[in-house]
Amino acid sequence: MNHDITVLGLESSCDDTAAAVLRGRTILSSVVADQTALHAAFGGVVPEIAARAHAEKLDICIETALNKAGTPLSEIDAIAVTAGPGLIGGVLSGVMMAKGLSAATGKPLIGVNHLAGHALTPRLTDGLEYPYLILLVSGGHCQFLRVDGPNRFSRLGSTIDDAPGEAFDKTARLLGLPQPGGPSVEQHAKDGDETRFKFPRPLLDRAGCDLSFSGLKTALLRQRDQLVSDQGGLHPKDVNDLCAGFQAAIRDVLVEKSRRALEVSNDITGFAVAGGVAANKSLRASLETLSDARDIPFVAPPLALCTDNAAMIAFAGAEKFASEGADDLSLSARPRWPLDKQAPAALGSGKKGAKA
Repeated sequence: MNHDITVLGLESSCDDTAAAVLRGRTILSSVVADQTALHAAFGGVVPEIAARAHAEKLDICIETALNKAGTPLSEIDAIAVTAGPGLIGGVLSGVMMAKGLSAATGKPLIGVNHLAGHALTPRLTDGLEYPYLILLVSGGHCQFLRVDGPNRFSRLGSTIDDAPGEAFDKTARLLGLPQPGGPSVEQHAKDGDETRFKFPRPLLDRAGCDLSFSGLKTALLRQRDQLVSDQGGLHPKDVNDLCAGFQAAIRDVLVEKSRRALEVSNDITGFAVAGGVAANKSLRASLETLSDARDIPFVAPPLALCTDNAAMIAFAGAEKFASEGADDLSLSARPRWPLDKQAPAALGSGKKGAKA
């Protein structure tokens, strides 16, 4: 990769509007405008509200990122933007903004797969060399990937239903906790007893690396309803213990499936975790213990680079630009965009293609 290239990255695939300026592996600026307050009353992200907020905030985030980096737009070498997968209104907002900037300035345009941004983050933060194994675990996705290049991904396994982040969000709603659910559940789990309630560990009796999390949400719902029936409501200790048990079940499943993925991964330089759920401290610690036991280097990005951000998009764009060149103005926004195009669809398919 040309380490002198300066890239403006844009990210708007869900509910974070982000812009960043990157030179090589140096993050000159990273600006993220989250929409938590806009969606708080709805218990989750409302796509229409998210899309409008992106349209309103993108130019502000870009101007702020350029100013913080001390880099005028004229000194940017390329513009990288998330072109999918994600909520189509948000993705479209970012793609159209990037197209406008590219057309106005003549700067190369690079469409980036949002998942590739997460998957390549260990190279940005730690310089991890190809090939490596990564657990990409977020609000909408969960999969094990062997990464052999900026556009060479092999999927070893993935969720067949909910992603862990989605399960955390639903659990928070069931327990009356604020969104986003992951941090809320983790905070309450700190004071909880993870052994009080018996939650299932889905698919551990099935060979391979595929995962399932929808049953955990159902199990928690039943435990909650039983408590309400028996005692007329939930006590603070009940909420803490439910959160701790639920978090432990997800952690145990991910660690066991990671062990299996490592067993079938040869000649890798390390094992990494990325995505929003990778910010969970209990999960990070358990995965690091697993890697240490197998004498495999473990990489977990800083918390700010686990959640959606534009620095990872800028870096993934630079890697793609070095190997494949730029896109043209026919670049389209894609709601679905699997990284491993040879693997069968894990979450179903439709007119717009495989989800993941």
